[in-house]
Amino acid sequence: MTGRERVVRMSVELPLWRALIGYRLLTTVYAVLLFVFTREKFERPQIAAAFLAVMVLWTLATLPRVKNAARCTRPFLIADLTVALTGILLTPLADAQAQSVDGPTLPSIWTAGAVLAFALKGGWRWAGFASSLVAVANIVERGEPSRDTLHNVLLVWVASIAIGYVVEVARASERTLARALEIEAATRERERLARDIHDGVLQVLAMVQRRGTALGGEAAELGRMAGEQEVALRSLVAGGLVPPSRLSDDGALGAVVREAEAPDDDAQGGPVDLRTLLTPHAGARVTLSEPGAPVLLERPVARELAAAAAAALDNVRRHAGAQAQAWVLVEEWPDEVIVTVRDDGPGIAAGRLAQAEGEGRLGVAQSIRGRLRDLGGTAELISVPGQGTEVELKVPRGKAER
Repeated sequence: MTGRERVVRMSVELPLWRALIGYRLLTTVYAVLLFVFTREKFERPQIAAAFLAVMVLWTLATLPRVKNAARCTRPFLIADLTVALTGILLTPLADAQAQSVDGPTLPSIWTAGAVLAFALKGGWRWAGFASSLVAVANIVERGEPSRDTLHNVLLVWVASIAIGYVVEVARASERTLARALEIEAATRERERLARDIHDGVLQVLAMVQRRGTALGGEAAELGRMAGEQEVALRSLVAGGLVPPSRLSDDGALGAVVREAEAPDDDAQGGPVDLRTLLTPHAGARVTLSEPGAPVLLERPVARELAAAAAAALDNVRRHAGAQAQAWVLVEEWPDEVIVTVRDDGPGIAAGRLAQAEGEGRLGVAQSIRGRLRDLGGTAELISVPGQGTEVELKVPRGKAER
């Protein structure tokens, strides 16, 4: 597509609300016809006629209220259920034999519509609340719980709760489907942009890098910067994870980002994706390998772990030389998260770390091991002279959360 992707979201609840409108209309007609054909059985038919008139007017006037969940407010639900309960309790006044004969109440099966509205609006818990009130009203109206009364009450109770549960599952499925459609649309758009960028900007940057390296001098520095921008742009197109940042002024390691602005998620709370904090460190001489799915950690834990990885990369830049290559690997396991920083520098001589700590240089002891110790994790450093250095940062999820 050359235009903007449009995600169509279809509400799975809409057919249920339409069915509820039809149910309320049909059951209103049924209750009125039931009274018309059995009018001679009522000792006080004027009470029944008055209630049914109110019920008809209420049903017609509130049809817009049951079109969707937004219009079906709590005050309306309470008022609607009150009408149904009032009709049940007025039945013995209109028909003195109602308590001795298991006949229909004044609203008859219209009452179930009020309970179903609770189910569609709030799920199975709201349905259970409304159906329980209807059950109590029916038992009070009959005077004593007969077999038929209990049967009808149980039927309404189970049916409304089941429908409420189905509505909750449908809503969750709708949200999942909508999110999947949005991701698919965003992925297609990113792929389209990636093709356009690759055909233009990335090819130009790659050419500048090659030509600058061949010419040497100031052109070589320009070529190096073009190479860094190419890597950053590829990372942005591939994952969309690079936040706004400032370019590096020192190019010892070739990292594109030296000072990155963290995502503005402090006000939102909740976990943060570790990948968003590590991606800015990717550059011409830093390769980042990460899972395809978000690596979610509590915000303080993610930031401390990212800071420890950044400290390890700083050591590579300072001690391994300008041409050293670094690799950052992120692994997520059910019980822990591991970040490994490896380089191909000259390695660390035996006893050098202890000597540096004795001289007051505590980069490894505090910036790396100290951070992991505070998180309840570990930092293991393996170095072989002439074969580079590897720093493995482990954070157990349980300890980190505590």
